[in-house]
Amino acid sequence: MQFFWLYMDELLGKGLGPWLIIQLLVLMSATLVPFALPLCILLASIMTFGNMGENFELVAIKSAGISLVRFIRPLFVFILFISGIAFIFNNNVIPFANLKALSLLYDLRHSKPTFNIKEGQFNKDIDRYSIRVGEKDNDGKTIRNIIIYDHTSGNGNDKVTVAEEGEMIPAANKQFMIFRLKDGWRYEESINRNSSQNKEQIRMYFKKWDKVFDLSSFKINRTNEDLFKNAYQMMNVSQLKEGIDSFKRYEAGIPEKLKIYLGPYITMLLRGDDRDTLIKRVALLDASTRQYDSTFLETIPMQYRHKVLQLVASNVRNSQSMVRVTNSDKILKGGNFMNFLVEWHKKFILSFACIVLFLIGAPLGAIIRKGGIGMPLVIAIVFFVIYHILSVTGEKMAKTGSVPTWMGMWMATAVLLPIAFLLIYQARNDANVLSKDWYLKVLKAFKSIVPSKKQ
Repeated sequence: MQFFWLYMDELLGKGLGPWLIIQLLVLMSATLVPFALPLCILLASIMTFGNMGENFELVAIKSAGISLVRFIRPLFVFILFISGIAFIFNNNVIPFANLKALSLLYDLRHSKPTFNIKEGQFNKDIDRYSIRVGEKDNDGKTIRNIIIYDHTSGNGNDKVTVAEEGEMIPAANKQFMIFRLKDGWRYEESINRNSSQNKEQIRMYFKKWDKVFDLSSFKINRTNEDLFKNAYQMMNVSQLKEGIDSFKRYEAGIPEKLKIYLGPYITMLLRGDDRDTLIKRVALLDASTRQYDSTFLETIPMQYRHKVLQLVASNVRNSQSMVRVTNSDKILKGGNFMNFLVEWHKKFILSFACIVLFLIGAPLGAIIRKGGIGMPLVIAIVFFVIYHILSVTGEKMAKTGSVPTWMGMWMATAVLLPIAFLLIYQARNDANVLSKDWYLKVLKAFKSIVPSKKQ
C-alpha cells in the first residue's frame, strides 16, 4: 500500500497488465523482509513461550530439572540457522530484487500513458499528429466528425484529413492503431517549385481510407539493467567493500592530486626536478633582485607591475577553482561512501536483529504467560517499534556523520541486548516483572526506604 501511494499518480493510466503489476509487487515485497522477519521472530517467540507458560508446560519442564536457558538452547541454534539464511537472503536476493524492481519501476514511470481519445478534445499523444473526435459511440470504436492534423513534414498544418465517420481498430499485436475513415476529404499543401511564394493545395475525396498510426512509443521499453548496477542498493557485501576501499584510495590520493593541480602556481608544490630547476634559476639572478625591504613588487619595473598583478590574480582564481572542484568532488563521493558504508552494515544487522529479538521474545513470553494474539501482539509491537525507531535514528545519524557509522547502525542492537539478558535473568528466576503484585511490592519497598514527612 505504501508503494502504491508513493507511485500511484505515475503508474495509473498507463495500461499496465496484471503480470507487470504482480511482478512489481513481488519484487518490491522482497525488500520488506528485513523489516518483517525480526517482527515475526519476536511475535512467534512471545506467543510460543506465552502459550507454554499459560498451559503450565514451562512449570513441568522446570520441575523436571531443565532450566529455561537449557530449554531455549535448541531453539537458539535454530534461530542461528534462520539468521544465516537471512544474511544470505539480504546479501544476494535483495540486491537482485532491488535491481529488477527499480529498473522496472524506472521504465514504468517514464513510459507514456495509454492512447486515449476523448470527445471534443485534441489528442497529441502520438508524435507529430493532432487528432480530434467529435463523438464516440458506446461501443468505443465508432467515431464521428474526425479531424487529423499531420505534422510529419515539419511545415505546420500542411496535411489535414476530415471525415464524417470512422472506426478505431487496434492491431492484434497492439503496435498499431488503424483509423478506418469513411466519407472524408484529404487536404495537402505543397510549395510550388516554380515560385517559392505560391503554394499548391491538393484536395482528395475518399469513400473509405485506412490511416495507420504507430503506437510503438507507448510500449514499455526496458532499460539496460547494467546502468543501475553501480547503485549501493544493488550490491552485495564484497561489492560494497570494494566500493568502500575505492573511496579510501581516492581520499588518500587527494593531497597528491592537489599538488599536481597547484604545482604550476605554488613553487613548493612542484615535483622534485621542476622545483630544483626553478631554485637554480633563482640562484643565478642578481643578489639585488633576490633581496628586497618590504615587498617583492618593488623589484619589478613600474611598466610591468600591472601585468604581474593581473597574472597573480588569475593564478589565485585558478588555484581557488581547482580546490573548489576537488572539494565538491570529495563531498559528492563522500555522500556515496556513507551510503555504501551504511548498506554494508545493514547486511549483518538483520541477522543480529533476529537473534536479539528472539532473546527478548522467549523470556518475555515465559514471564507474561499469555498465548494467542492479544497481549503477546501488543508487547511485540511495542518492542519492535522501539527497535525500529532506534534503528532509523541511528541510520540517519550515521549518514549525516553525527556519530561513527558502526555506532549509529548498531545502536538499536546495543540498546536491546542488555534488555534481553535482563529478561532472561528474570525469567530464569521466575520473576513476575509484568505482574501487578510485583509493582505493588516494589512500590511498598520504596516507600519503606524513603522517610516520611512526620518523622
